[in-house]
Amino acid sequence: MTTTRRKFLTTGALGGAAALAAPAVHAQSTIRWRLQTYAGASLGAQVAKPAIDMFNAIAGDEMQIDLFYADQLVPTGELFQAMQRGTIDAVQSDDDSMASPTEVTVFGGYFPFASRYSLDVPALFNNWGLNEIWGEEYAKVGVKHISAGSWDPCHFITSTPITSLADLQGKRVFTFPTAGRFLSQFGVVPVTVPWEDVEIALQTREIDGVAWCGITEAHEVGWADVTSHFLTNNISGAWIGHFFSNMERWNELPPHLQVLMTTCFEQSHYYRQHWYWAGEARLRTESKKLELTSIPDAEWATVETAARAFWEEIAAESETKAKVVDIFRNYNAAMDQAGRPYRYS
Repeated sequence: MTTTRRKFLTTGALGGAAALAAPAVHAQSTIRWRLQTYAGASLGAQVAKPAIDMFNAIAGDEMQIDLFYADQLVPTGELFQAMQRGTIDAVQSDDDSMASPTEVTVFGGYFPFASRYSLDVPALFNNWGLNEIWGEEYAKVGVKHISAGSWDPCHFITSTPITSLADLQGKRVFTFPTAGRFLSQFGVVPVTVPWEDVEIALQTREIDGVAWCGITEAHEVGWADVTSHFLTNNISGAWIGHFFSNMERWNELPPHLQVLMTTCFEQSHYYRQHWYWAGEARLRTESKKLELTSIPDAEWATVETAARAFWEEIAAESETKAKVVDIFRNYNAAMDQAGRPYRYS
């Protein structure tokens, strides 16, 4: 514990010889971590900063986490390598964006139609076995998988209206690697630009839109100001993101700080759950920035059918991927069978 000069002198005056005879207590230096999130500063203020602020306030002089936003220390695509090397201590990202070299990378971000609602994500990880699989896969490469949570659904937000699958042809879209791989069969052209450059790319028409988020995030980061249309059909009910850390750094922490960090990150997942859920409905009904369009259900069913074929394609790539796909398949079948309120169609 840190002892100030004033406090020491007071103790000595009151405690006399007993105080002077007590063994010396040496101040411990504060543990400092650097965590980089995939999100830029405006979005990071919602999806990362509250949890880090909470941890720092509780941990106090014992430990502090310095938060960095997208690309501030390393490009997002290099996040995993930097964390694995120990250049940075922790990361908030999906597996896909940070180019994780694991068998589960393809499922990070938006795996098409794996979830319908945001609550599906914590249910899948905490109750259907995904936590154990992620933990094992990351331990193999020297990384601690701390926890998973859900973000917003994935929609097309574009500069021109989309009312049919034909309108997707040739659309240059900023999206996640796996989502881009899936959507390319419908004529979408995935384009990669740094996250912080997306708004400019939309303004200059380097890209026609994004399939990166829902309507909440589009407003929060300014993309709703430089686009005009929002497609209500989505390719996933929730983004799957995680907190990770370098395994050696994690093991060096005393158990109570591991528990505190896990708890604060779980609180972050809960916060995003209601922040996005409320925002998606409120902005669809109250905001005038984006015009809502829809592709008819019968036509959109083509995309859902293609997603199940995509699942099988992924499952054929490895035993671990097949295990994850089986969980998605069985979970969604259970939700369909359970009916309302778990599934409405």
